[in-house]
Amino acid sequence: MAFDHRKYRPFTPVARPQRRWPDQVIERAPVWCAVDLRDGNQALVKPMTVAQKTRLFQLLVKVGFKEIEVGFPAASQPDFDFVRKLIEEDMVPEDVTIQVLTQSRDELIARTFESLKGARRAVVHLYNSTSRVQREKVFRLDVAGIRDIAVNGAQQVKHHAAQAPETEWVFQYSPESFTGTELDVAADVVNAVINVWQPQNGQPVIINLPATVEVSTPNVYADMIEWMNDNLHHREHIQISLHTHNDRGCGVAAAELGVMAGADRVEGTLMGNGERTGNMDIVTMAMNLYSQGIDPQLDFSNIREIAETVESVTEISTHPRHPYAGELVFTAFSGSHQDAIRKCLSTYKDGDVWEIAYLPIDPRDLGRRYEEVVRINSQSGKGGVLHVLERDFGITLPRWLQIEFSRVVQAQAEQQEGEVDGAQIHALFNEQYLNTPAGWQLRAYELNRESDVVHARISIGDEKGAATVLAGEGRGGVEALVAAIKRRSGQDIAVEGFDEFALNEGTDARAMACVRVRVGESFSSAAALADDTTSAALQAVLSAVGRVEAVEKALSKAG
Repeated sequence: MAFDHRKYRPFTPVARPQRRWPDQVIERAPVWCAVDLRDGNQALVKPMTVAQKTRLFQLLVKVGFKEIEVGFPAASQPDFDFVRKLIEEDMVPEDVTIQVLTQSRDELIARTFESLKGARRAVVHLYNSTSRVQREKVFRLDVAGIRDIAVNGAQQVKHHAAQAPETEWVFQYSPESFTGTELDVAADVVNAVINVWQPQNGQPVIINLPATVEVSTPNVYADMIEWMNDNLHHREHIQISLHTHNDRGCGVAAAELGVMAGADRVEGTLMGNGERTGNMDIVTMAMNLYSQGIDPQLDFSNIREIAETVESVTEISTHPRHPYAGELVFTAFSGSHQDAIRKCLSTYKDGDVWEIAYLPIDPRDLGRRYEEVVRINSQSGKGGVLHVLERDFGITLPRWLQIEFSRVVQAQAEQQEGEVDGAQIHALFNEQYLNTPAGWQLRAYELNRESDVVHARISIGDEKGAATVLAGEGRGGVEALVAAIKRRSGQDIAVEGFDEFALNEGTDARAMACVRVRVGESFSSAAALADDTTSAALQAVLSAVGRVEAVEKALSKAG
């Protein structure tokens, strides 16, 4: 059969029983280097134009990146032109360092330094592949031959940098396909490069250890980083950098564990764009730190602008479930989730420690709104429906009406096979409960108390036309009204549920009453808004009874 796992062999883990990294905790952000303009760009079907690159570069600066890989200038004229544009138009802020990539080939290194002429500070990122597969099947060289390529490239970088002392040079080396390289071979090649550059004498050096292809679980990558951390020459004088890819879907996890294993620096892209399944997603890793109370040193407070810019220049849509940046990532449709979120938010005050069920961070920190948190579909329950009414319209419902109305909303969601928005929910509530049946509008009332008895005279009807006067007695206004309606209709009427609420500031009405009444064998619920609680209560009862009467008349006419 074509789907045959026997063609693969498991990755051999690192024998490292003395590993230290599992006990480490990340307490500060690594040095970040954004590679969207190089690694991200080379992965696009349609590479970015200079104008698009400029827009993205400006976004990266705005977010707070201090190191930005801007291209592979020796590989393409557009990349070369873009690097020149940044330098000649003085577009690089003083606290930002640009980085460029080059293979370990003499003519490419020379062209790379040509592109950087006049730069204030720059990282020259040298690489050659060291993996066993590439040594044996691509280059057909032994370890010594691969080492020679790296050493020659390091010497050329050092030579060209010496010809341009006006620029502050940082040297970076990557044993490409590090994760496919035997550790002793990787250390041998990297240390040979370090010996050429001599960081102990003051030359800034970065050693980048990329998961060019993710071939193992993140813990194995961490073991490899820790092993290299212990076996590199002049470790105290160099930065160890990570560049993880996402072939197994674990790029962020591998980078996090790699930092725990001793790395100082992380390369990645906004939103994870990159070769194959993508690069390490800096938005996700940085916001993971943020959620732990660690300053990521990057500002993602306007995540919509970031996502829209990345989408525009890459022509790749952001997945709606993308961590932190996706449209639906803070959205709850599940009824139990919605209810928990609503209850937690009702007690949260600015300045409190963030402890909200199902929301690892405050959506407002990313420029998102609470209005996006709870959205309603057929999977939603009473908590979500109530949250929308409270949030958007200042309406609070008693539990019995929450349950009843949530069924109405669910039926609507099932009928239209999709989401029900706040405006639809409000319209449904008005239709089902707030709208007053014809002839049952409260026009005036008088309540007079004599001892424990309230005498009520209540005028009802439409705004135009003659009014009907109801008279009755009871222990309160509602009971007196029910007695009056019984006297008029001759039916058995009882109030099964009754609640009153003061409404939020800013609403036209100041009170709302909700009632559930039994008229004979029929049940009906209604709500009413008014300037005072008495008017609201009386109107709610009238509307509930009027709905039953309207239904009975319709059935009688149909029969």
